[in-house]
Amino acid sequence: MPNEKKEKLLCVESLRHSEYYNMQGIFDDLYARSKNGDCFDNLMEVILSPNNILLAYRNIKTNAGSKTPGTDRLNIDDIGKLPPEKVIENVIYFVRGSKHGYRPKPVRRKDIPKPNGTTRPLGIPCIWDRLIQQCIKQVMEPICEAKFSDNSYGFRPERSVENAISQTYKYIQRSNLHYVIEFDIKGFFDNVNHAKLIRQIWTLGIHDKHLLFVIKRILTAPIKMPDGSMCHPQKGTPQGGIISPLLANIVLNELDHWVESQWQKNPISRKYSISINGNGSENLSHGYRAMRKTKLKEMYIVRYADDFRIFCRTKTDAQKTMLAVTQWLQERLRLEVSVEKTRIVNVKRKYSEFLGFKIRVHPKGKKQVIESHICDKQLKRISKAIHTQALNIERIRPKHTEANEVRLYNSMVMGIQNYYGIATHINKDCAVMQYQISNVFKNRLNRELGGRLVKQGRNLTKVEFERYGQSTMIRCVAGCREPIYPIGYVQHKNPMAIRRGKCRYTPEGRTKMHDNLRINVRLMHQLMSCAYQGVSTEYADNRISRFSAQWGKSAITGRDFTCLADIHCHHIVPVCYGGSDKYQNLVLLLEPVHKLIHAKRQDTINKYLAMLALNENQIRKVNDLRAFARLTPIYC
Repeated sequence: MPNEKKEKLLCVESLRHSEYYNMQGIFDDLYARSKNGDCFDNLMEVILSPNNILLAYRNIKTNAGSKTPGTDRLNIDDIGKLPPEKVIENVIYFVRGSKHGYRPKPVRRKDIPKPNGTTRPLGIPCIWDRLIQQCIKQVMEPICEAKFSDNSYGFRPERSVENAISQTYKYIQRSNLHYVIEFDIKGFFDNVNHAKLIRQIWTLGIHDKHLLFVIKRILTAPIKMPDGSMCHPQKGTPQGGIISPLLANIVLNELDHWVESQWQKNPISRKYSISINGNGSENLSHGYRAMRKTKLKEMYIVRYADDFRIFCRTKTDAQKTMLAVTQWLQERLRLEVSVEKTRIVNVKRKYSEFLGFKIRVHPKGKKQVIESHICDKQLKRISKAIHTQALNIERIRPKHTEANEVRLYNSMVMGIQNYYGIATHINKDCAVMQYQISNVFKNRLNRELGGRLVKQGRNLTKVEFERYGQSTMIRCVAGCREPIYPIGYVQHKNPMAIRRGKCRYTPEGRTKMHDNLRINVRLMHQLMSCAYQGVSTEYADNRISRFSAQWGKSAITGRDFTCLADIHCHHIVPVCYGGSDKYQNLVLLLEPVHKLIHAKRQDTINKYLAMLALNENQIRKVNDLRAFARLTPIYC
């Protein structure tokens, strides 16, 4: 039987942040008002509210990019060390207090290599500017989500690549739309027109002039090049900025709605709507049947960021649509389409590539069914990457251990299988990689040559057993006894479509995502409000995380906290011995338990033991915490 993993620390990413910081009601109201067509002219009050600022810190502190310094060489840890009131004060001053208004610091330019040999320019804002962008994004997102099209999937809450591929499969296989137009916009993020973008934001109902001024300043922030020179952009959105994906969706939202108006949501179709589908949507089939008798072009769009595909029924419609969309992008959004990379593909004859997949249909009986693989370019890239990491297991790199190299290899295998598992023929693609990797391991790690490849290692965890426990291909490295995940042991899974009605900005939509909070929300908000007492921002935030992770109960005793005075936050490793304010080093306890852990006099110890009536297991946990505090254990 597999081993159960030790209790997993609850990651702050899994917490319902806005609910914990009492911002959910405000976001719900913004979403509802935006749906109703209201305009907003005082959003800066919400953006610069203390709870929104602390929520922004919480949302970005676990991002890998938050550890990357900007031109000021600061990262999120430097903000976390400050008291919450100081963080709030600084953000408000940067946005409002400056004599000349908000002026972001220069953005650090870094060139990221691409698989084709070119580079992608990445802009890294300073951490305070990233925090301000996150504050803006949190408030703008519910307003924009109410206006965004259902056919866009990139960089939006509760939407993913899987949803986009699911919709692609549906159009090609179920709707028989076999002509796919693959569009490519030349340097989209570098060519966004600032004036047009501001007008689009205004059209969405965001009429706060101070906010628009701040966004302009973000767009035109100076860029510090690798050679030290400065440039001042006149167009484009900075790749790497927290708010950039949202702004990109605002730019292309107009395209989504225009394509929809041509067919999918054409006013003609609604005249024939006579029923409601089981999922709650209007049945427009009669309208579409009537529209096919006109000269209207049948087209449907699926967009993920700046990568989008349009699906047509005939080659003639596809040709006309490609021409019309190209011209519309040039005239309306001032964006140029790459003629070389934009093409029409008949998926009955050729593969169409989208989001790293290549997709076509093949005949099966009287039907045309989907056949999808990892696209050739991505297959070559990931094969090379995983082959390199396999070699690293044989010759361990400096400052790495054998176990770390194996775990990194396993994480790559899991990532590939999780992302590309929705390809119908993922098993064939991974079988090729498995053959290549197996040869590497056999030649480099087999026992005959004095290597380290064995069949027996440590017991698999529950998750590992469920996924790879039945595989005969699994092998282990003798030294660290870590299993090597077989990349060829993978099975196709059907991509999930978006669940209709699922929305984080409505109470009904959230019920489709999670249960209501099952903790004392009132007490949690009180705990959040008392954070301004000379503690660090990181400490105040992690204390809330601990309250949620412990379900509002005290550690060791398991009793519910009933009032704020009951809650004592204990550093597992005391600060005087090098302990930090990180989540892993904190635990919430009842006051008597906390005093018992730190008690030194025997009469004091006896007093709290009599008060608490702890059992043997609870006393053992108390002694574990006393050991970290370098105190002697308690004996009963």
